[in-house]
Amino acid sequence: MMDSTNQRRTALKGMLAGAAVLTATGSVSCFAADEKKTTYALKGNINHSVCRWCFNNLSVEELCKEARAMGLVGIDLVGPKDWPVLKKYGLASTMCNGAEISLTEGWNHPQYHATLLKNYSDMIPQVAKAGYKNLICFSGNRMGLDDETGLKNCTEGLKKLLPLAEKHKVVLVMELLNSKVNHPDYQCDRTAWGVELAKRLGSENFKLLYDIYHMQVDEGNVIQTIRDNHQYIGHYHTAGVPGRHEIDDSQELNYPAIMRAIKDTGFKGYVAQEFIPTAKDKLASLRQAVQICDV
Repeated sequence: MMDSTNQRRTALKGMLAGAAVLTATGSVSCFAADEKKTTYALKGNINHSVCRWCFNNLSVEELCKEARAMGLVGIDLVGPKDWPVLKKYGLASTMCNGAEISLTEGWNHPQYHATLLKNYSDMIPQVAKAGYKNLICFSGNRMGLDDETGLKNCTEGLKKLLPLAEKHKVVLVMELLNSKVNHPDYQCDRTAWGVELAKRLGSENFKLLYDIYHMQVDEGNVIQTIRDNHQYIGHYHTAGVPGRHEIDDSQELNYPAIMRAIKDTGFKGYVAQEFIPTAKDKLASLRQAVQICDV
């Protein structure tokens, strides 16, 4: 059985995904009348989503049915072939992927720039045409690079791509990943590094994906970090620490307090559950997570 890092790496490599900017109210208009109606009356302060790869035991259609019943507005990391299924259930695809080479081969190494520029230049118009907004990207591993060189290289490569992203109103979103446990040697492993890159790029079409689990592992101080840097954050992921499992009281993070801090910043994007469920009833874990985060 693959560990969580390899599961996610495999899922990311094989999928194209998108992120729509539909509201929860607007996104349910095409939900089939004979399907389950929404079970939960959520508060509407958080746009809830879930990462597809964490529930690969379900088909996309099955996950859509369940997500819709829970009041989710979308699913992260779902490819174009499955977008019609999401639309059938009034769900958005909430984070596009498929242009990256891998988590380890990214914008911090110039030898990958030509391939990345081609991949992203092809993908950005597809994202826009589908009506989506967010497109994930990665720094890549250090492979001996110091922080400043990595920043310089990422800035140089991404600046060539940003005019196209701005033209199509697509946001490039670089994920913060921990390098202590799951992704050894990954360069964008601290908020300060990602924020410095965002400042150098100086565009609203570049943001950070603040993965709460990953940043608790690498640096902690989650709430203050969010308050201080929210203007550079375009998306959030969740999971319990330690272990990347359920976000209930078996782990150390206070998710209701974190979600209140996110809400208080005025954030209007998506919060996607990205934990690996250990309970026998995986969907019960997801329902509980959504309710925990609904503040």
